Order: sequence, then C-alpha cells, then structure tokens
Amino acid sequence: MKKKLLCMALAAAMALGLCACGSDDGGTTDASTDDGTTSTATGAAFKIGGTGPLTGSASIYGVAAKNGAQIAVDEINALGGDIQFELRYEDDVHDAEKAVNAYNTLKDWGMQLSLGSVTSKPGEATSVENYADRIFALTPSASSQATIEGKDNVFQMCFMDPNQGAASAQYIAEQNLGTKIAIIWKNDDVYSKGIHDTFLEEAAARGLEIVSDTTFADGNDTDFSVQVADAQDNGADLVFLPMYYQPASLILSQANSVGYAPKWFGVDGMDGILTMEGFDPALAEGVMLLTPFNADAEDEQTQAFVAKYEEQFGETPNQFAADAYDCIYAYYEALTNAEATPDMDAETLCGLMQEQFTTMTFSGLTGTNVTWDETGAVSKEPKGMVIQNGAYVGMD
Repeated sequence: MKKKLLCMALAAAMALGLCACGSDDGGTTDASTDDGTTSTATGAAFKIGGTGPLTGSASIYGVAAKNGAQIAVDEINALGGDIQFELRYEDDVHDAEKAVNAYNTLKDWGMQLSLGSVTSKPGEATSVENYADRIFALTPSASSQATIEGKDNVFQMCFMDPNQGAASAQYIAEQNLGTKIAIIWKNDDVYSKGIHDTFLEEAAARGLEIVSDTTFADGNDTDFSVQVADAQDNGADLVFLPMYYQPASLILSQANSVGYAPKWFGVDGMDGILTMEGFDPALAEGVMLLTPFNADAEDEQTQAFVAKYEEQFGETPNQFAADAYDCIYAYYEALTNAEATPDMDAETLCGLMQEQFTTMTFSGLTGTNVTWDETGAVSKEPKGMVIQNGAYVGMD
C-alpha cells in the first residue's frame, strides 16, 4: 500500500507539473482564504495545523517547514481522492508563550491533526496542549526529548536531540575525523544541551578525547573569542557545534579571523547557514554535519521535490522543509490505512494515528523504512554531509 500511495502521488505531481503551485505566502491548491487556510476542490478535508517561527531570527526554519508541508498538501489534494487536507500555520516567533497562543488559534479553527511546533522550546509547550486535548501531533523538527516525553500522542519526524549527540560522536569516531575534540554549546537552549550531554556520554564510550568544553547563552552570543581560544590553545583538531546556524556562523567567522582552522562538525540546526544573509558561505567550506536530507541526492523523489521547491520559493529546500513534507505524506498513509474520514473528531483520529504510527513503516525524503516506537521517537538513519563549493555533498 505504501509504495502504491507514493507512486500515485509522484505520478500526479509529474503530470501536473507546477500547475498546483501556490502563492508566495504558502500556496494553495484552489484558493487561499483570508485566515491562511487552504481550500480544496472536494470540500471536506482534514484540518492540519502547526506553529513555527514565520518571522524573526529563526524564520528560516518555520518558513521552510510551512513551504515543504504545503507542497505535499498540494500534491495530495491534486490526486482528487478521499484524503484531502487544509493546512494552516501560525507564527510563534520561536517563543513558547506565543506558540501556545498560536496553538489555541488553530484549535479554535478546528484543527484535527497537528504538526506540533517547528522548534524545540515552543514544541515542548504546545505538546502539553496536544496531550491534554488528545490532538495527535507529528512534529517535523522539534527535537528535544521533552517534546514527546510522557505524551503518547506526540511523535517526531526528526531525530531526537539525544540521538543526534550519540550519532555524531559515533560518526566522528568511526570515520576517524578527529583525535582531540572541542565542544562549544548553548547552555540555555534545550536543543543544544540535549545534544551536548549525549555527545559527551557517547564520546567517552568511543574513546574520543574531549580537550575543550565551553558554553554560551543568550546575551553573550556574539563574541566567541574565549571559546575559540580555548579550543585552539588545547589543540583541538575538530570542533563540535551542537547549535543553530546563527551562532555557528559567528564562531566560524571569528575562528577564521585568528587563523584557527580545525575540522567543524555540526547538527541539523546548522542547515540554513549557506543562505544566511550577510554570511560568507566560503567560511562554511568543509563543515560536516549529520542530517536526514540531502538536496543533491539523485533519486527521483528528491529531485522532483527540490525542483518544485526551487520553482515555487526561489531557493533550495533544507531538511526542515523535507521533514515537514514527509510529515504530510506520513499522515496521508496513516489516514488511508486507517480508512479515516474528515468528519471524525480529533480524539477519534488521535487513537487511529497512535495505532498506525506505532505499526507502520514509512519511506520518504528523509529516510526509508522509517518506524516509530510507542514513545513517539523516530528510527531512521542519518546521512553524513560536508559543505563543498557552497553545497551539501554526501560523505557516505
């Protein structure tokens, strides 16, 4: 059934070309209403809502997720089948309190299925609401463990933070990428801290030597001279950066200014650094990271998605866009298998989705044979990437 559904969707997308493309504010299949929802040709549709930073410093993540989800919605709605979607994203500006307000707006709208929140701190806040309201959530990228912990109806398409930390240490050790490791991390960010802590644990188990372990927080995240000097003075030949791309861009720039050129290894939050306004992409040359998505992959599904995304939005999609695209298709598969109908209430759909997501296997842009356990954590293989000539290139 999975392969049949995917083939139907791809066939429709290829046949329609770009005729289903939407507007710059997210795109629709037929028409966009004043409140940002997507109308469908057949009328009855499942209402899917999500929150993310659509404005502000983290907007590259939220906008990408919204765009990726919209492409998938347009493709599925174009099939004209029983499964149709209305998609609505609300701006949370990467703020937990605003995310809860945005969630409540979506709830009042009639949201039946949720994409949770795009970033971790807002995701932790809205997941509490999802759990209390029995609205099933599948977040593309809120990767903290607390987002799903103790919530049987909140699932992740992304790697959980502890998994990223352990996988990064394992990859560095197995590929012999460095002998003396420095870590620079953000101590008031659950995303950075979660990855840091499990990286340390796995690094010890793998025999990696940590020679420098320095940190920063909001308010002192523009001058990294102390952290860079500590790594350099202790002879670190690889620096691990479990953080988002904004502070990472400053670290790369300031290290370059003092002639420090170790290997750099990041995580999925660094996806977006190449398109950051005012940043010289040449400074990211050679940066390595683990990510579930490679826009340069040669498989037909990835190439079709990238081409459509670039045509609609004028840039190459990052992994946040790909994860959100996969979320919509995972919902499509689960709803189809469950024989769900859009007249079902959110609580009924929640029970069906819990059953489907803990038993089904899904293949998409960000992984093949993807599964979930009862905690909502995803199991899929990360890909090693390196930035070469201003693009991500697979290392495996």
